[in-house]
Amino acid sequence: MRVTVTQVREMKQKGEKVTMLTAYDYGTARIVDEVGVPLILVGDSLGMVVLGYESTIPVTMAEMLHHTKAVVRGAKQAMVIGDMPFMTYHLSTEDALRNAARFIQEAGAQAIKLEGGVTVAEKVKRIVECGIPVMGHIGLTPQSIHAFGGFKVQGKSPEAARRLLQDAQALEQAGAFAVVLETVPAPLAALITQRISIPTIGIGAGIGCDGQVQVINDVLGSFADFVPKHAKQYIKLTDIIRKAVIEYYGEVKAGTFPTEKQSFAMDESMLAELR
Repeated sequence: MRVTVTQVREMKQKGEKVTMLTAYDYGTARIVDEVGVPLILVGDSLGMVVLGYESTIPVTMAEMLHHTKAVVRGAKQAMVIGDMPFMTYHLSTEDALRNAARFIQEAGAQAIKLEGGVTVAEKVKRIVECGIPVMGHIGLTPQSIHAFGGFKVQGKSPEAARRLLQDAQALEQAGAFAVVLETVPAPLAALITQRISIPTIGIGAGIGCDGQVQVINDVLGSFADFVPKHAKQYIKLTDIIRKAVIEYYGEVKAGTFPTEKQSFAMDESMLAELR
């Protein structure tokens, strides 16, 4: 059985930290799943770290469904959460329901994530009523990056902090099973965590959240464009990959690869018939 929303809620009640990582392909999902990470997010961050877009805004439903299908095939125990891309749930509740259902029905995800608080609460309620678990996302919501004027910490003023608390409470009341807090001051994130009954999962929101999420490429050091302040590189794969590619390139140029070990033999007498 895969991890369920009930188990995620129980983690908060037991004081057990919730771990979530992104994955965008079969192989990575399989490794993350084998380690035991309970939640895998197929984030629209793939637009930047996989597809090379400048932001998450250009990401399409087709791209998200494609990658979600691969992750679902690789993960057998973790709950796979599909990230609703820009403008796939904004225009109407009908659009939101239709596109959320595609993640479940076509891609095989077990839940969806969308950005926003009070403004999307009614849509969250309707999606949940249709039997689709929803994870919320407030604070720095990358799909609204133009409105924010860049990647900036959210909730630093009393008014902004109050709005974030109201957003979290609205998502809880709408039936969301968890909420991501992104780039929020740690004391505010801790307060929100105390005020709501559903798990908070932080990314740049301090240790006081119920859990943490990171982009797998940041954890592995495989995205070289920039390293967010909230990220910790546990390894630097870019250097390891570059070294391997340099060695391969050099051996091919020098004629030292492949060797007999990487080649296949045959009875060469059979070649006489070809002469």
